[in-house]
Amino acid sequence: MYKLVFYVPVAELESVKTAVFAAGAGNIGEYQECCWQVLGAGQFRPSAAANPFIGQAGKLESVEEYRVEMVCEDACIRAAVQALKAAHPYEEPAYDVWQLAVL
Repeated sequence: MYKLVFYVPVAELESVKTAVFAAGAGNIGEYQECCWQVLGAGQFRPSAAANPFIGQAGKLESVEEYRVEMVCEDACIRAAVQALKAAHPYEEPAYDVWQLAVL
């Protein structure tokens, strides 16, 4: 079992979650599309070689984003990350994948 955590701009929240859920993430027992989400602010400065979805190269940017957390079975974690990358508007989406201990 894994935990997938990612950050996504407010306007793209539902479309990215839908893609990741469709890949099999977010299932807990008899419940589907389970996640935790909280609004915060992300910060970044795109390099001159970047093609930012939001902001301009060389300029510090702050964006309202959601942090979204969900569990994912071993069998679908790679598909979930691929779906996240395909659906996310950023060229370099920020995400973490943590393997969880089974007790």
